[in-house]
Amino acid sequence: MKKRQYRIILCFITVILFTGCTTILVGGAGVGGYAVGTDERPIGVISSDLSLTAKVKVTLIKDSKIDAFDINVDTQRGIVSLHGHVKSSAEQSRAVRLASSIKGVKRVVSALLIIK
Repeated sequence: MKKRQYRIILCFITVILFTGCTTILVGGAGVGGYAVGTDERPIGVISSDLSLTAKVKVTLIKDSKIDAFDINVDTQRGIVSLHGHVKSSAEQSRAVRLASSIKGVKRVVSALLIIK
């Protein structure tokens, strides 16, 4: 069971990182190239933000008390934004607390809606 979870997490991280690298390396391809071309952040900051996003998402996925697939994670200059929905205020608080615990996260902004 644990082996399968690690494979899923590894696949998720790989997709996130390769998607980011492709966007950065291709530069002019489609929307991704446009986003990097118009983003005011240096590539190092973009890379760091992508890494933080992946770390937060993996942490949320690994937690058995959170349905992480209903939570979107975005990062801008170390500030993590959580969007989506959760089932309770306890789940909302836990998601914020877990995201805040990641080294490099400066602040967490929660836009999580509680849907029962």
